[in-house]
Amino acid sequence: MLEELKKCEICPYKCKVNRLEKSGNCNATDKLEISLVSLHSFEEPCMSGKNGSGTIFFTHCNLHCMFCQNYEISQLGKGRRVSIEELANIMISQQEKGAENINLVTPTMYAYHIIEAIKVARKQGLNIPIIYNSNGYESIETLKALEGYIDVYLPDLKYYSDEIAIKYSKAPHYFETATKAIKEMIRQVGSPKFDKNGMIKSGVMIRHLVLPNHIQNTKNILKWINENIPKDIYINVMAQYFPTYRAKEDELLNRKLTKREYKQVEEYFYSLDFENRLYARIRRA
Repeated sequence: MLEELKKCEICPYKCKVNRLEKSGNCNATDKLEISLVSLHSFEEPCMSGKNGSGTIFFTHCNLHCMFCQNYEISQLGKGRRVSIEELANIMISQQEKGAENINLVTPTMYAYHIIEAIKVARKQGLNIPIIYNSNGYESIETLKALEGYIDVYLPDLKYYSDEIAIKYSKAPHYFETATKAIKEMIRQVGSPKFDKNGMIKSGVMIRHLVLPNHIQNTKNILKWINENIPKDIYINVMAQYFPTYRAKEDELLNRKLTKREYKQVEEYFYSLDFENRLYARIRRA
């Protein structure tokens, strides 16, 4: 694991920083950091179920989204250090509390730590699905290293336009990178499979957050998914955006969606016949 951190290329930035000596572009070092562990009831129903999704929020992020709702964790570094053994124990504890799954939130920077923790946890009896809850800005090489350890991939597909990806998240070539990553995820775990209670056991689900004043971005994303992704891959189009962190300073992002914008997205969503192709419906908080 330490070898991968000496010249870090874990994410698409490939900043090549020796994380044993200093932090990378993501602000993470070689030390594993988490900020929050909880049984979360507000994920997709097939993930939360009755008992909740066993979320583990990792500190820092390889994106720099100016509208991040978890910015204290992702951008300001709120959290604490844990060892690989402690992370494995947290996974086991979540399972013992009845968690439907282990939900790794923003895990990219610690992919190799996580692999080692899963190995330890499985020896201790971990047997519930493991979800890789990602911003979509992933390296193919890192995803291949994760093969066999992840049951469910839950990537974002945020941007179609490189211009806004750079402006809002400092993520060059986001669309090209994320779509290749999603295809690799699908290669590994395929379309969603569910147990008798409707809980997801394996597969890929895609999330997209609609941004105000960027409805065409959403339409382009939906069009690409409709034309390029298997019809039984679920998508959750989320319309609950609200301005937080530095988004309040941006004239295009400093408000919620209007009813008109929401209606435009909804009409386009259903014009693509997603509803009848086993895609999750658009939702609004």
